[in-house]
Order: sequence, then structure tokens, then C-alpha cells
Amino acid sequence: MAVTSDAGHRRNPAIRRPGGATSLLLVRHGESAANVAATAAEAAGAETIDMPLRDADVPLTLTGTEQAEALRRWFDTVSAEEYPDAVWVSPYLRAAQTASIALAGRPAGLLVHDERLRDRELGVLDLLTTQGVEARLPVEAARRRRLGKYYYRPPGGESWADVTLRIRSFLQELDADACAPNALVVSHDAVILLFRVVCEGLDEPDILRLARTEPLLNASITRLVRNHRQAPWRVDRYNEVSHLVEGGASVTAHTSAKDPDAAAK
Repeated sequence: MAVTSDAGHRRNPAIRRPGGATSLLLVRHGESAANVAATAAEAAGAETIDMPLRDADVPLTLTGTEQAEALRRWFDTVSAEEYPDAVWVSPYLRAAQTASIALAGRPAGLLVHDERLRDRELGVLDLLTTQGVEARLPVEAARRRRLGKYYYRPPGGESWADVTLRIRSFLQELDADACAPNALVVSHDAVILLFRVVCEGLDEPDILRLARTEPLLNASITRLVRNHRQAPWRVDRYNEVSHLVEGGASVTAHTSAKDPDAAAK
């Protein structure tokens, strides 16, 4: 089946040489309603985030939609040799909407929703701000400070280490014989950060430093590459948003804003 982009490129995945992905594009979803609500709650010093929807159902904002449209225009400039052969997407609505807009006009069979790419689950911390955790769950706040951001698992939720295990499982898809060279993943900021832990062998201090000094922006593009499927991955680009600037879309962070331990160790 040929794949035709809005720009008129014609691509035939059947002519790709399978044998494992050698290029992995990682795209964070556009700005979401929960991003905005969480940032506002933190700024106001509130204890809770005003978001009636469950995390899986949070949609993009108008700004997030514009960011996804800027991604679509960027994809229309990608060469036939580098265009994604396969796409995996978090099933959460904000990621699914981003992928649907960014890949408008491409065959639906190209895209697979994979629950391993969902956002980190926060358990009892869900909808609490940093101040809210300190005020309402002081024992958990103390345990979080002792264990640190990477290993702390809130009751009913996941640690960053837990999410890393999901990613290790997912990466087997990219090593499969049937996987063609160019892969795309549309997911969430913590998930994309943790791809770097697995693919590059970063340790706990490395990833915490990266999260603190270069927070992942909405609708940003990260690209990892390798020479062959047995070779190590390396960063080709990280947290790139020039496509947003050139497309006239706002650049927004909201990095881990809904995650109340964003400022934790």
C-alpha cells in the first residue's frame, strides 16, 4: 500500500528493508487541558487541580491543536527516505489527537495504539499539586523525598523506574525482523525522557539532571538513531521546536506540571 502525504510525496513501505528500526522519532503531545489546569493550580498555590476528566480522556487545547498542525506541516517536508514507516501512539486522548492531526491523510493501518506508551500513573497523587501532597499526604511527601523522583512509587501509581520497564518491553518492537527502518512514537514527557535512559544507558543522576535543566516541550521532536539493530542508540536531536516557531505555533512547556513531584529530587 502506498502512503501519500499532503505534500504529494509517495512512499511504499513494502520497499523498505526490514530488520529493525534505525531511526526513532519521539514526539511529545501538544498542550493539553490538564497541562493548563495544573500550571494554573501550581501558580495559585492551590492544593488540587481542577480537572474533572480522567487522565486518559484529557484533550488538547486550541494551542495544542495548533502545535499538532505545525507538526503536520513539518512531516510534509520530511524526505521519503526518512518518513516514518510505522507509528506507535499512547492511547491517551491528547497523544492520539496529536498523532491524528500530525499524520492527517495517512492510512490508519500505519498507526498502532500501545498502552505501554501511556503517561505515568500517579495513584493517590493524582490531581494534587506539590503543595497539596505536602498538606494532605505528608507521609508520602516524606517518603518521596527519601526515595527520590526516579524510584518513588506512589500508592496505586508508578515510579519512573516502572515506566522504564514498560519502555524496555516496547523496544522489542523496534528490534523485530519485520520492523522497517523509520519509527515514530507519540507519547508523554516522562515517557520520552525515559526512552533515553534505556536507549542510551543513562543513570539516575543523568536523567534527573536532564529533566531539571532541559524540560521537554509540548509537541517537541526528539530523534534517536543507530547504525543497525545491535548498535547503541545515540541522540541526533533533542527537544526540537523550530517547527513550532516556523509554523507560528506557541512554544509551551508545562513539563510534568500535572506530576506533583516535578520538583522532587
